[in-house]
Amino acid sequence: MSADAIPSRPGPDAELPRFASAEALVRSLRPDVPVYGFRPGVLKADAKAFLSAFAGKTAYAVKTNGEDFVLRTLSAAGVKAFDVASPAEFAAVRAVSADAELLYMHPVKALSDIRLALEAYGIRTLALDHEDEVAKILRVVRGLDLDPEEITLCVRLATKGPAAYQLSKKFGAAPAHAVELLQRIDRVGFRCGICFHVGSQVEDLDTYERALASADWVRNRAGVALAVLDVGGGFPAPYGRDPKRRDAGPLPRVGAMAAEVTREAREWGFSDVPLVAEPGRVVVARCLSVIVRVLLKKGRRIYINDGVWGSLSDSWTGRIVLPARLIPDPARTRRRGNPENIVPFRVFGATCDSIDILSRPFYLPETVDTGDFIEIGHIGAYSMSLRTRFNGFYPEKVVIVDEPFDIAKAEGAAIPEARHAAE
Repeated sequence: MSADAIPSRPGPDAELPRFASAEALVRSLRPDVPVYGFRPGVLKADAKAFLSAFAGKTAYAVKTNGEDFVLRTLSAAGVKAFDVASPAEFAAVRAVSADAELLYMHPVKALSDIRLALEAYGIRTLALDHEDEVAKILRVVRGLDLDPEEITLCVRLATKGPAAYQLSKKFGAAPAHAVELLQRIDRVGFRCGICFHVGSQVEDLDTYERALASADWVRNRAGVALAVLDVGGGFPAPYGRDPKRRDAGPLPRVGAMAAEVTREAREWGFSDVPLVAEPGRVVVARCLSVIVRVLLKKGRRIYINDGVWGSLSDSWTGRIVLPARLIPDPARTRRRGNPENIVPFRVFGATCDSIDILSRPFYLPETVDTGDFIEIGHIGAYSMSLRTRFNGFYPEKVVIVDEPFDIAKAEGAAIPEARHAAE
């Protein structure tokens, strides 16, 4: 089978070609285009780990990765609720599950999208952070002759704290404003909720505790009954570690932060309020890798056939360290250098664009050369959602790979802890 024979828009798992390992894929296909390696077993395991760790409703954030094969696997793993932000995401979830609950947690919505959500998709939980959103929703509810008491409106709070990506720069009401919004919602007759999103890839529990403290302050001053507290996403996924940082702690365990947030919510007095979480990265990051090829080696520079406009947007900002490992071209028998000598290579993407440069180097054997393959792991979150067709490059080939990506064996941007100690 050649890479050209791999379906570009894969459906359910059964339609995808299967390989025992990334090395087997390379030996069989020798692909000249990027190929995604999907691990459905890893995705199911990580989804179940989060479901068991969080004592509330788990609503997967579809924006993280809304591919059909991902949503089907999550539904099969027991995920019954989904955080959606657009009509396209409504439809994507409905295509894989007729009875999944949809939570419309985008704070700013078009009037037509609100009507579609309420009328066609039966959505009954929505988020907002401004009184004009209350007016829009109320207008649609009255036009459809719906009972406001059937609908929960969650006021989104602005939060502060360390995160790889901050989200309150765009959304969120200040605490005093949130109090007014909750009281307005309650007077109209809607059910009231509070939600927040502390950011993406948060590893400091204090960030959640500050948000819970703010939610408690708002609840006490609003004086309304709460139907739900949505603690959002931000739960950290395991990525690589910067080899220059000696103080980096252990990689986060999937679901560990969720259990801690559950405990903190109880300590802040929310034991009697139903909880919701919107995990994204923590659930899907590990399930996907991409196998790329080295197009050219120039000294300590390598050019690959993917990049920041494709699968590797996280490597543009530098906030996420993607682990990577070399898969030598099996057709090349002669090598220059010492394969045990791991050195940094600056990585350039496929497009004819000077911005397409990864912000962090890949640490690879100095023997890496033109024609070799590199497997970049833990890219299940946002890699497929954010890829573009810029310059005509668009990675879209997907296969199933049985063997999990072993981050401990990745040279890449993640140096194993044992090698840290040896240095």
